[in-house]
Amino acid sequence: MENFILTISLLAIGMLLKRVQIFPKNTSQTLNLFVIYVSLPALVLMKVPELKFSQEVLIVAIVPWILLIFSAGIIIIAAKIFNWSRDILAALLLIVPLGNTSFLGIPMVQSFFGEQAVPYALIYDQLGSFLALAVYGSLILALFSQEKNKVTIKSVLMKIITFPPFISLIFALMFSYITLPQSYFDFLSPLAATLVPVVMIAVGFQLNLKLESGQLQPFIIGLSVKMLIAPALIFLLFLLFGLDGMIYRVTVFEAAMPPMISAGALAIMVNLAPKLTAAMIAYGIVFSFVTLPILFYILNII
Repeated sequence: MENFILTISLLAIGMLLKRVQIFPKNTSQTLNLFVIYVSLPALVLMKVPELKFSQEVLIVAIVPWILLIFSAGIIIIAAKIFNWSRDILAALLLIVPLGNTSFLGIPMVQSFFGEQAVPYALIYDQLGSFLALAVYGSLILALFSQEKNKVTIKSVLMKIITFPPFISLIFALMFSYITLPQSYFDFLSPLAATLVPVVMIAVGFQLNLKLESGQLQPFIIGLSVKMLIAPALIFLLFLLFGLDGMIYRVTVFEAAMPPMISAGALAIMVNLAPKLTAAMIAYGIVFSFVTLPILFYILNII
């Protein structure tokens, strides 16, 4: 509970800093870059070598892809039923299947499940959400962007292999086969510790709660699919197959994260329902401070 209160406090600090206008407008982008190039790679290099690989770990990596197909299918069906515009369809196809499993997910998993659960969150994020953003996200942008950027295997691969946390993941997987000195962890620990405060302040700094009239329906459906229906599906599947334990609870927890900030930024950049996208990202984060504690309680009583 103390970690959760700290997380909320950091979010509030970010919102306050934006309101008093002390920092530049691009502060959140600068903080995000620090996380991508320093905090997250350090956390990956520190936690992944401790992970013991098994069939369960493979399930963690597969679940985001299952949810991607499921969520995209629901959005396409809903778009046809309710006759959504092409921009709204494209925006929801980009941000609903992709969760905020890194910037918000890792701090939340750390707060509720503890340090021992972080490696599972990293696998879910790096082999699931991040790869999906690179492959699926590039495809959606190419299909719906007015610029009609052509997606090539080379362009997707370049996005993957040049992403700092993914590079760190490759090294971390190799390091898992050797005994690392304590000095290795001593060096990375303070760098990895910056992730939660920097991320949450950045998230608070960029919250935008404005929603255009006429967009309430896709807003409700999109967030419901992402934060309620998708995790409920995985939860029921795990129950059906008798799968239980921390690794599965963390997987359901990560599945319940709000839409991915990076995916939303891409949608806004190419003008795909920008106000709807910004509102879904912002409200998703706000709602998650209610839905995630409830989900954590449910996961621990069943």
